[in-house]
Amino acid sequence: MLAADLGLGWYANSTPKFWPNTHIIGQDVSGLTAEEATVKLEAALPDIGLFIYDMQEEDRFFDASMASDLSDAPPHVIIPLSELGVKIDPAAVTQAAYKTQHSGSLLSAGKEYLSMHRGRRFINYTGASTYELDEKAMAEAAEKAAQALSYPAQDTSYTVEDGAIRLTAAMDGRQVDTHALLEEIKNLSWHYDLSLKVSCSAVPAKTRTAQEIYDEVSSEVRNAGYDAATQSIIPEQVGADFDVAAAQAALDAAQPGETVEVPATIEYPSVTAEELKAVLFRDVLGEARTKVGGTAARKSNVSLSAASINGYVMNTGDIFSYNDTVGQRTAARGYKPAPAYVKGETVDEIGGGICQTSSTLYLACLRSNLEITERYAHRYIPAYISAGMDATVSWGGPDYKFTNNTDYPIKIETEYSGGYVTVRVLGTNVTGITARMTNERLSTTNFEVVYEDDPTLAPGQETVKTTPYTGSKWRTYRHLYDKDGKLISSTYEATSDYKVRNKVIVKGPAKAAEPSTPVIGPGEIPVTPEEPAVLPAEPPVEETPGTPIVVLPDDFLDGAA
Repeated sequence: MLAADLGLGWYANSTPKFWPNTHIIGQDVSGLTAEEATVKLEAALPDIGLFIYDMQEEDRFFDASMASDLSDAPPHVIIPLSELGVKIDPAAVTQAAYKTQHSGSLLSAGKEYLSMHRGRRFINYTGASTYELDEKAMAEAAEKAAQALSYPAQDTSYTVEDGAIRLTAAMDGRQVDTHALLEEIKNLSWHYDLSLKVSCSAVPAKTRTAQEIYDEVSSEVRNAGYDAATQSIIPEQVGADFDVAAAQAALDAAQPGETVEVPATIEYPSVTAEELKAVLFRDVLGEARTKVGGTAARKSNVSLSAASINGYVMNTGDIFSYNDTVGQRTAARGYKPAPAYVKGETVDEIGGGICQTSSTLYLACLRSNLEITERYAHRYIPAYISAGMDATVSWGGPDYKFTNNTDYPIKIETEYSGGYVTVRVLGTNVTGITARMTNERLSTTNFEVVYEDDPTLAPGQETVKTTPYTGSKWRTYRHLYDKDGKLISSTYEATSDYKVRNKVIVKGPAKAAEPSTPVIGPGEIPVTPEEPAVLPAEPPVEETPGTPIVVLPDDFLDGAA
């Protein structure tokens, strides 16, 4: 038996060919000479790569306790040696492998040869002089491999389709550390193996129950909208009604990442994100322009308040509040004292004049055919806008509100230039319907001239204490026209009741009577004093056409005029 073993060992060492089941860098060179193996390696080298296996998935492919089984498992990532910067000399590799295999003792060579015949795969050592490494290329390849092995966690998600809701079960993600992978590649025994097992860290996914999804999708259907902060379109919200218990059972039975389908009743919004992209803020729905008069402080207040609402965006169903949007009018925020009406008197108040902005906005909204939610007429008729088209506001008091009752987002644009303030409402008008406003005067109340004594004035001196306003009551109407200009409807809008304010004149004491000069003659004729002249009534303030709604009580704060 010893002679047989020695004879087999002599044969194994002397044969010019590689033993059975011999592999060099993954290539089967069994029965080939070193020269033939070199030719085969040269041809296969462009396709040879490093096999990387994910340890999290190893049980699905191979027994990790046996390194030889790696060759039977499909790798998760293959990195070509050229990308790794590994340069191998095929001739040097085969010569080194042949020498290693055929240089043992006769006894050991015989035993090894027999084991190769029984199916053991032997990967020959190439020797340190048979390859070169490019660390820069290796680092780039490691990063690419780490990205290929990593993927984000997939939270429980859903999509709504015709007649069904598709639920996707949560699946944890995984993350490979690029630096750790690079170190493992550097430390790989290139002269022995071209396979690598990599450990990945789990990235937990967020799970959601069917009830949570139901609470979200069964809510009110919502059109696509617009987020002004990110300047992006908000996707539409589809409504869906489905069996929660059946949906949860399907989710529980699903594999991670698997999608299941549950029947549902679907309700769709009027406007989708895709539709909105092409028509967002495309049209001027309505516009109003008023001339700004008064002091420099009042003009500054109008300009500041107009700027504070410029660019304001409202999605379908949103309610605009003038007070909430403009904020409190304070000196710290740049507002100045200017004439305003407080309990019927004209006084200087911080923010005086900002009602012109709210009134101009109100008229623009009326012309945009928007829904007016809250509006109050001024106590006295303003001169800068048509009667009934004004909207008074005051911090802590009356507010002006309107609702975006269209299917599309709208945006307020304002401009203060050349002594005029302009407000326009941008949106999407798909019907071509336009709105126009008219007003009707119902009654007029003329003011009276009232005199008050003031002993501090010089005798006979008179001063106007209170400027007058003629009272009047107005009704406004909204008229809708189709795209061809044909009248569709005329509806009542509001009633505005403007108070009368008398003209108050203060006067000093009456002048002392001049002593009379006696008449000498046949008889004395007494001189009759002149009758005081009667002052003509003040002409009524010219009234401009307009629009109203609710009138505040007499003792209520009127707000900045």
